[in-house]
Amino acid sequence: MNISNTPNTSSTITGFILLGLPCSREEQILLFVLFSVIYLLTLMGNGSIICAVRWDQRLHTPMYILLANFSFLEIWYVTSTVPNMLANFLSDTKVISFSGCFLQFYFFFSLGSTECFFLAIMAFDRYLAICWPLHYPTIMTGRLCTNLVISCWVFGFLWFLIPIIIISQMSFCGSRIIDHFLCDPGPLLALTCTRAPAIELTSSTLSSLLLFIPFFFIVVSYALVLRAVLRVPSAAGRRKAFSTCGSHLAVVSLFYGSVMVMYVSPTSEREAGMQKMVTLFYSVVTPLINPIIYSLRNKDMKHAMKTLLRT
Repeated sequence: MNISNTPNTSSTITGFILLGLPCSREEQILLFVLFSVIYLLTLMGNGSIICAVRWDQRLHTPMYILLANFSFLEIWYVTSTVPNMLANFLSDTKVISFSGCFLQFYFFFSLGSTECFFLAIMAFDRYLAICWPLHYPTIMTGRLCTNLVISCWVFGFLWFLIPIIIISQMSFCGSRIIDHFLCDPGPLLALTCTRAPAIELTSSTLSSLLLFIPFFFIVVSYALVLRAVLRVPSAAGRRKAFSTCGSHLAVVSLFYGSVMVMYVSPTSEREAGMQKMVTLFYSVVTPLINPIIYSLRNKDMKHAMKTLLRT
């Protein structure tokens, strides 16, 4: 490894060390087993939703098409971190290559960006379904749904592209240790030879815009939904309207609650452990919980899941 205290070009860096979750060898093995089980359950849960939507004709509606795409996204989101984390648990060196680090950086943040956009358009879909029920079939057409899905993927993968390319071209000096289980921009920028306030500001601004614009859109959508639901005369009608939004609201709360703690609250070196736990929650735990939330709170999805399990 050719790293010294003098400036080097990034091309001389052959890898970084991801500290991961430091603990004894026996605890590393236990964590390997635990996260392997979580990863497999996540793949099975989200894969079941995709299969249920694919094979049940009653679920061929915009709401469930968006949900199937969201589950597909969750599979790749958790795959961007967990396999490398599992390898890290069994590794003695805990080294990730330079290209591997920045590929993980790109895919993790691109998939996270795509998730923010998906949560926003899913809220928009619920707004149309509840506030404009008679016009919903003519507004949320298959073509519009497809265009929204494609837009989420495209904008998600373009959002952080330029900053990531610029950071990957920067020079890194001194320590190559990243006190995290994934390649995060904060620790990476701390390893650069010279401070790059413009890049730090750009990265921070893009993160803030990515979080708050979709979140504001979601809040406005559900405020309008709440106003419409409160006008429904019957209690049964109100419960039915709320039930169609409950799952999505729960998922939004889990994702945005943890992400905002991570990227909006002040951070310090002493909080590195807490940052890892929060990142674990929204990147590993929520993709596991989301299929359970959608399956338990939705009658159509529960019926489709039971049918799928019988076949």
